[in-house]
Amino acid sequence: MSGVTCTTCPYCGVGCGVLASPQADGRVTIKGDPDHPANFGRLCSKGSALGETLGLEDRLLAPEVGGVRATWDSALDHVARRFLSAIEEHGPDAVAFYVSGQLLTEDYYAANKLMKGFIGSGNIDTNSRLCMASSVAGHKRAFGSDTVPGTYEDLEQADLVVLVGSNLAWCHPVLFQRLAAAKAARPELRVVTIDPRRTATSELADLHLSIAPGSDVALFNGLLVHLAGVHQVDEAFVAAHTNGLVEALAAATGADIRTTARWTGLDPAEVEHFFRLFAATERVVTVYSQGVNQSATGTDKVNAIVNCHLLTGRIGRPGMGPFSVTGQPNAMGGREVGGLANQLAAHMEIGDADHRALVRGFWDAPRIAERPGLKAVELFEAVRDGRIKALWIMATNPVASLPDADGVAAALDACPFVVVSDVVRATDTTRFADVLLPSAAWGEKDGTVTNSERRISRQRAFLPLPGEAKPDWWQMAEVARRMGHAGFDWDGPAAIFREHAALSAYGNDGRRDFDIGAHAEIDDAGYDALAPFQWPQPAGRPARARFFADGRFFTADGRARFVATPWRAPLARTTAKRPFVLNTGRVRDQWHTMTRTGKTARLTSHYAEPFVEVHPDDARTLGLGAADLAWVESDHGRALLRVLITKRQQAGSVFAPIHWTGQQASLSRVDALVAPRVDPVSGQPASKSTPVSVRRFAAGWHGFLVSAARPQVHDFDYWAVAPCEGGYRAEIAGSVDPDDWREMVTHLVSPGPEAEILAYRDTAHGAHRFAVFEGGRLVAALFIAPGPVETARGWLIGRLGQRLDGAERLRLLAGRGGEAGADPGAIVCSCFSVGVNQIVAAAKAGARTIDAVGACLKAGTNCGSCRMEIGRLIDACATAKAG
Repeated sequence: MSGVTCTTCPYCGVGCGVLASPQADGRVTIKGDPDHPANFGRLCSKGSALGETLGLEDRLLAPEVGGVRATWDSALDHVARRFLSAIEEHGPDAVAFYVSGQLLTEDYYAANKLMKGFIGSGNIDTNSRLCMASSVAGHKRAFGSDTVPGTYEDLEQADLVVLVGSNLAWCHPVLFQRLAAAKAARPELRVVTIDPRRTATSELADLHLSIAPGSDVALFNGLLVHLAGVHQVDEAFVAAHTNGLVEALAAATGADIRTTARWTGLDPAEVEHFFRLFAATERVVTVYSQGVNQSATGTDKVNAIVNCHLLTGRIGRPGMGPFSVTGQPNAMGGREVGGLANQLAAHMEIGDADHRALVRGFWDAPRIAERPGLKAVELFEAVRDGRIKALWIMATNPVASLPDADGVAAALDACPFVVVSDVVRATDTTRFADVLLPSAAWGEKDGTVTNSERRISRQRAFLPLPGEAKPDWWQMAEVARRMGHAGFDWDGPAAIFREHAALSAYGNDGRRDFDIGAHAEIDDAGYDALAPFQWPQPAGRPARARFFADGRFFTADGRARFVATPWRAPLARTTAKRPFVLNTGRVRDQWHTMTRTGKTARLTSHYAEPFVEVHPDDARTLGLGAADLAWVESDHGRALLRVLITKRQQAGSVFAPIHWTGQQASLSRVDALVAPRVDPVSGQPASKSTPVSVRRFAAGWHGFLVSAARPQVHDFDYWAVAPCEGGYRAEIAGSVDPDDWREMVTHLVSPGPEAEILAYRDTAHGAHRFAVFEGGRLVAALFIAPGPVETARGWLIGRLGQRLDGAERLRLLAGRGGEAGADPGAIVCSCFSVGVNQIVAAAKAGARTIDAVGACLKAGTNCGSCRMEIGRLIDACATAKAG
């Protein structure tokens, strides 16, 4: 393929437009699409690096049955036969699908149709359950439908943006950039961040509320009471268009400012400031994400937020409303086609007999699921206890990403039949598969995705399918036909999209929010050319950008519901054994379990190994030093992580990112620690509040390695491997010294017979350094120290593959660049590989603004995701100089 292809980024729910241009040498140039209304040409660091993640070296390229290569026919026959056997012997609820927000809408639609309409079970759930199910449940309780009321433009039109449980700067960077640009253009726009951690997003805030973990309901109940008390109530809107206010206020009674402050751990002055700001500002948008949703009270948190917007009538109009920002590129598309176990397609409900009849009739299905299926956590509990006999996992890695991840591994190990469709051959989940099916990856697959503002965009192929890889929808359609089902004879994704659009309009006539009937007869050429559009787009009626300003909701009586959300203290209490609360989340340059982002050195340079953030006071109590290793343990599992001591972290809590798996590091799956507690309404796991203990790992030695070839590190107590320019970098550690350090080097990097190995040893101080040369070029270097290795990592990486003379070799073993090669320091700007030392030097030389640093070093001038960090470094330099 050649030319420029307009497609959509496969990462977060912002849904950025991408221009992909394959080159003659096999590379793909990536740029932001200036005409896409989600990003207008902006891309974050992950999106900018997409062209570097397309290699086939780790791809699954052919079907496998029992670990042996198979034909598609034999593999699909086997899958159909085993699923049919399980259904015939144990009933339809003995089988399940676990799918993913990485699927395209057309893939999701095929899976949902097969499971709910033809197998006849509700047992299809998605990893999107882990990121936004509480938002879905809260919307349905309040609005009668899973409807996001507003648009991205509202963030730019608001006078106050409240960010709750959302590190927007790192998790939805382009949306954050739009907000930052709006604030720069209009400084009167106020931003409030509500988060236990002081994140990069907080740098933009006029007010940061470091709330006690899990106390969001208390804060917004207090706000509701305050708004009513100061008469900031839209009386006409509430009277004409809502129900339940009396009950909601009664549930929040007693939440005055001082009580709210006590429950939330905030200063009363902070609480009063926030309440007054919200009350005095008409155009308010409240953006919330995983910090709200991933909670045992997540649905109540959502409704407590929505209650405040309903009370003031601040919903559905420009610059105002509650706004759920989803985590995955197609979490919304999955919701539209019934990808959750408690939904039917086209935003219809399993529990509604009329909806079931509509869907069954439209599909001409032999049966229809009559009750909700098992949600993600309970689904894997059913796998473990034997209720599920056959499971098909698509485009996700639950052994790394679900809570109680070790329990998930045990469940898959016990399951009689496991199918995994994926693009990667080796994941923590694929090792449990009886059948592996190679799927199309981003750049190869074709379909649609929906972003957080209900905007449907095309993901288009610009690369050929490699090996024997096939689209996910095709795999499911082929299995459906082999199971004897009609209705799956689509000739491509356009045919599925037409059916999906037609179902959205079927029996609708404005009664349901999701309607894209205007596209029910789109032809293949029209589908190929489909421009991004926002739903609803009903046939014969005008489209609309926002919902609910007219007071029309999708409940039985057409009124919105205030939902009573009584404050309950978090159930997960710390104990003497587990004295800390574990909060989990993401980092700026990584995505999910790193199967894509972990392939490029540009994205692993910011954080190259798994870590845990600890407050300085807690670090002192625990005897932890900077860069120590620590065991983090819960009642469910443990992880071994690098210690990052920072005041950004709240005392009494620790934070660890979710991305690292057994493919990149030892004992790094943070979700193995997370308790499988869920919100009782939404079934979403509480991923941010597990009690844990933290203790120092007594390492006898630490090592840092650079190597042209991937090193053999799996025998060490601790290891973490990441790509770097010219090869790989690794951090290693052990509790006991090896018998022979030189022998350890040869085990790590397997040097050729002609290799030269230079060594420096200071046995008295436990320091050992080795450099391996082949043909005069550096192919590996290993530095050993009794504590965390202090060396110029960036400088050492830059020497890999170079031909070095005698003096340079000595400087290499010294581990310092000196005058001949300054160390850039830890990378801050991934786009241009600019490190902290370079930024500090520029600031000391007079670059006293972020733009001035950008003019000197280019840092922060591409995706902008690092601008807040650059600002912190500049401020630190100014403070040090003033001191």
